[in-house]
Formats: sequence, structure tokens, C-alpha cells
Amino acid sequence: MIHSAHDKIQRKINRSKPGSILFPSDFRGMGSDIAIKNALSRLAKAGKIDRLAHGLYYLPEHDPKFGKLLPSLEKIAQAVAQRDHVRIKPAGAFAIHKLGLSTQVPMKQVYITSGQPKRLKMGTGIIVFKSTTAKKLALKGPISSLVIQALEEIDPKDIELDPGLREKITKLLATESPSLLQHDLKLAPARISDFIFKLIIQNKHFTQTD
Repeated sequence: MIHSAHDKIQRKINRSKPGSILFPSDFRGMGSDIAIKNALSRLAKAGKIDRLAHGLYYLPEHDPKFGKLLPSLEKIAQAVAQRDHVRIKPAGAFAIHKLGLSTQVPMKQVYITSGQPKRLKMGTGIIVFKSTTAKKLALKGPISSLVIQALEEIDPKDIELDPGLREKITKLLATESPSLLQHDLKLAPARISDFIFKLIIQNKHFTQTD
């Protein structure tokens, strides 16, 4: 029995996990590009999937109490990066939020990427991919890499004027692996590396960094 592209795509979606981010490229081999796009468009109009943006769909996940759950911008960004086979790292205000230095989730989430610059609008939210150097993407520490990206957004001079913020950053850095911290300090811009090193030598949270 010969099945249409629409039938093949619908069966694959039915087997997919609720909460999945879907792209037309996920269904290649099931029909022509036009047939795939038309099938996804029809399924979205029928309410089987949600269209988040051009070429970007979502298989809704439902909670018994809260109803339909929407995907986070971070989940969408990670899915796009995986599709494009590129690396991304949180930057700017989003890096600050990831560190817990801000409770407000930014509606514009910025990532540095090894890929092409990209801007995706998702309802009231925006995802921005900014091309960067291999050096910045070589940062390894889960904490130190975020701190370095956050300090691209926060002027160290402002941190010096805020003892509470300085204390939070110092405590975060103290949880990082010393070897990863040393690795990342070598890659950080000089002004940021100098500021972090100053925190290290001045603060009791650090014992030995080599």
C-alpha cells in the first residue's frame, strides 16, 4: 500500500514524544519539500501540532493541571542548534539569568554560536544567535564560561560598587573546577580575566586554583 507524504508524516508525529520540536528536515525522504511543508501546515491548521515560527513546529505537551505546556526559548534554541549542527552558549542578559544573578527571564535570549547569525521571533520572545570566534566557544567551565559571558554585559566597575553581587559571583566561581577556571581565564578578555583573578586572590572562598 502506498501512503501519501501526509500519512507518513502524521504517523511519525504520532510516534514522537509530546514536547518535541519539529522541523521540515525531520521528514525528508517522506515526500518532496513542498509536500512536507504542506502536510505540516495542514496538521498545524488541524491542531495536531503548533507552528512556532517559519519552518518550526511543536508537538504539544499537556499537563493535567496546567493544560498545554509551551516550550521554553532555551529548548527551542537548543533544538535549532542541534538541527544546524552548531554549538551555542548563553550570552549577555541570559547568561546573567542562568547564573541566578537575575530572577527575570529575558524575553530576548542571546547565544553566541559557531554558526551563522540568526534571529527567531517566538510570540513575545526572541532568540538571537550571534556568530563568534572559536576562542569564545572554547570556554569549558559550566560556571566560569557563563561568568565570562555575563561580564561582557556587566561592567566590572559596577560589580565593584555592589558588594552583594560581587559576593555572589565569587561564590559561583568557587564552585568551578580549578583546572577549568584556569583554562577559561586564559581565553577571557584581559579586563575580565584581571577582574576574576582579583576576586580569586582577595576572597576566602578560594583555596587553591592550580
